This record gives sequence, C-alpha cells and structure tokens, in this order.
Amino acid sequence: MELAVINQNGEDTGRKISLSDEIFAIVPNDHAIYLDVKQYLANQRQGTHKSKERNEIAGSTRKIKKQKGTGSARAGSIKSPLFRGGGRVFGPQPRDYSFKLNKKVKQLARKSALAYKVKDNSLSVLESISFDAPKTKSYLALLNGLSLGDKKTLLVLPEENTNVFLASRNLPKAKVVTVNDVNTYQVLNADHLVICEGSISKLETILSK
Repeated sequence: MELAVINQNGEDTGRKISLSDEIFAIVPNDHAIYLDVKQYLANQRQGTHKSKERNEIAGSTRKIKKQKGTGSARAGSIKSPLFRGGGRVFGPQPRDYSFKLNKKVKQLARKSALAYKVKDNSLSVLESISFDAPKTKSYLALLNGLSLGDKKTLLVLPEENTNVFLASRNLPKAKVVTVNDVNTYQVLNADHLVICEGSISKLETILSK
C-alpha cells in the first residue's frame, strides 16, 4: 500500500511512501478495539469515590423511640439508611478500575484502528513539521493547509518537538503525540490522523514486535 507524502502547506511532494499491509491493511478486529478502549478509559478513572456506611456516620447510638406502641415502624438507630443523614447502603468505595490486557491484543487493536483510518481515507502522511516559535497561528495555518481546520486531528511525531506541542495545546480539537504514545482511543477519537513520514518506520517497528 502506498500513500502520497504532503508538505506543511498541504501540497503533494510527488513522492509516495509504502505502508506495511500487515499493519495498515489488516481486517480490523472490533472486539480487540473494544477491550483496548475500555482499558484506556478505565485507567483514566481515579477511583476515589466514597460514601459513608451506617457504621461510619457520626451520631448517637441511642434507640430513638420505643419498640412498640408508637403506631409506626420500629426504629433503633438515627444512622439507619432509612433516615435523612443516615448511612448509605452499598455505596461507592475506593477501588482500582484498571485491568490487565495482553500485549498482542493491544497491538491488534492499534493495527485495527490504523486500518480503519486508511479504509476511511482519514490518514495523511506529512513530510516533516517544524516551527521557529510555539505559535498557535502556525499550527492553525498547518491545519488549514491540510483542510482540517474544523476537524479533530491527531498528529504523530517521530520524536518530541516542544514548539509543535505548545503551538497545538490551545486548540481544543488538535492533539499531538509522539509515535511511542499512540493508542487506540486517540486514533479512533480523531476525525483525521496525520503521521509524519519519520514516524511510519518507528510505528511499524513498534507494532511488529
């Protein structure tokens, strides 16, 4: 499979880059994608939710009324879940939501996400990118040159570039990551995926291990 390489202005350079069919042209596995996205979202949760049960409520332990003869239901504790201010039954407790996922399943999920982007014509290969200063208008000009100004985009860099990262940080629909940090959720969440030419070989190496 081959894709045209474009420059920062969105113009065709006349060159094409070959993409591995074992990564970008596989039959996507939806269940692997589901598991990887589920794990990613689960790992984002802090799990610090907490409510008090009746034994943790500060209050009197006196029996609030006599057992019989009141005409209403018996009641022993003001901390009962039946009363306002009482404890909560089976409320949320602090917990860890993360779970283990096999490495090969995560790799299959990322390959499937990339294959979907190729299938939907939502993948572009950028020759290179560099800014003299971290200016938001510079990154916006790049997106407009690629006709992606109003879309959610994910730019994959071969290595860290502070100017590019800072230039994109103030745009809510733009996200920049290095090739080592690419994950299934971010790929699928973006309307269009832009990969720098230097990232292709690194990405193929990572996903072929």
